[in-house]
Amino acid sequence: MIRRLGHALSGFSARWVPDPFAIALALTLITFALAWGLTDHGPAALLGQWGGRLVGGELTGAELGFWRLLAFGMQMCLILVTGFALASTRAARAAIRWLADRPQTPGQAITLTALVAMAAAYVNWGLGLIVGALLARDVARSARRRGVHVHYPLLGAAGYTGLMVWHGGLSGTAPFKVTQAKDIAELLPGVGVGAIPLDQTVLGPLNLCIVALTLVLVPLVLTRLHPRAEDVRPIADGEGGDDEAPPPSDGEGPAAALEGSRLLAWVLGGAALIYLWMYLSRLGFDRADVNAINLLFLALGLILHGSPRAYAHAIGQAASGCAGIILQFPFYAGIMGLMQLSGLITLFAEGFASIANPTTFGPLTFLSAGLVNLFVPSGGGQWGVQGAVVMQTASDLGVDLGKAVMAFAYGDGWTNMLQPFWALPLLAITGLKARELVGYTAALMLLTGPIYLVCLAAF
Repeated sequence: MIRRLGHALSGFSARWVPDPFAIALALTLITFALAWGLTDHGPAALLGQWGGRLVGGELTGAELGFWRLLAFGMQMCLILVTGFALASTRAARAAIRWLADRPQTPGQAITLTALVAMAAAYVNWGLGLIVGALLARDVARSARRRGVHVHYPLLGAAGYTGLMVWHGGLSGTAPFKVTQAKDIAELLPGVGVGAIPLDQTVLGPLNLCIVALTLVLVPLVLTRLHPRAEDVRPIADGEGGDDEAPPPSDGEGPAAALEGSRLLAWVLGGAALIYLWMYLSRLGFDRADVNAINLLFLALGLILHGSPRAYAHAIGQAASGCAGIILQFPFYAGIMGLMQLSGLITLFAEGFASIANPTTFGPLTFLSAGLVNLFVPSGGGQWGVQGAVVMQTASDLGVDLGKAVMAFAYGDGWTNMLQPFWALPLLAITGLKARELVGYTAALMLLTGPIYLVCLAAF
């Protein structure tokens, strides 16, 4: 039954799911239509909200629309290229290949990829994103070399599963945004809600139960989605990029010596690691953000490549994978501007909240967060707007606030399996197409959804 569902959804997505850029454009038009039909804003006002610099007919210096994600887009490009460059070092390649050679069956290959991706994403979502992609690619290469017939698109889907668990992990935006009273006061001014410690959210029994169930169920579901032998699609020659040695020095003298200097690479990389230790020891290692991960990847890559020339070459190899991020992030920023400034997010959230009671609040919050995530695939951006409605409604209904935060977090992560926005780095690394993954990730989303709903109703 599960295999038939996967086959049906995979066939459907292969025919009907377009390129991620086309999805971004279609979602933009859908958001315009919804905002025009459901709010009192006219076309001119909506265009101003989409662009972000012209809101309410007045110029504003705030980047709330199309250009809002420029800094975040650069962070995503850096995490892709620095992670890719780190994986291309001799030491990292040896470690990944050793791990990739362990699975002896397709089921073991899928299980290993999914578990490592989810474990890494629990620690940090950016780490899980890159580790899952790199492992999926190298497990597929190893399996093909050893005659293990594993379906490459399904391995890619397994590498993406970290985005299901990230918001309940150590880098989850919503749980860590409520640990301090000042953040609560900023979100809900005048309500008087106190700080919510991590033992009520990330380290609470609800989240620990859901994370444990996810770690067990996701590999089980994915292995049962594996197609029959005649339908298996292995990784192709050259798919996911080829490892190339850096070019030799093109000259002699001080310039060439500087380009190939191990000392320069090691001193600068070592200084970056020392700074990172000093920074995280004060902030808390569980609060590492994407900038910290980028600096870690960059420093380790520079040290392990051993010279500025070799590292620059590795970054150049990886840079082409940023094309999708550069192209699509502004359009999703425009969608976020429309959703936020038109009041569409609040409208959706309040609609769900209006029919909620203490028993149904958790499941309804989960579903509403999942719906909004399809249009605003940014946990931080979504929490900044929807979080106020979630917390206010939970406070009014007398619902446990930690549970309210986690219901939102689960919904945000759940529909990542349907929204290919976060898959862009994985697609760049693996060489897969979104339509090859979405059928399997959508099946995973449908089959795991009841687990979230049952746990939210039970706790």
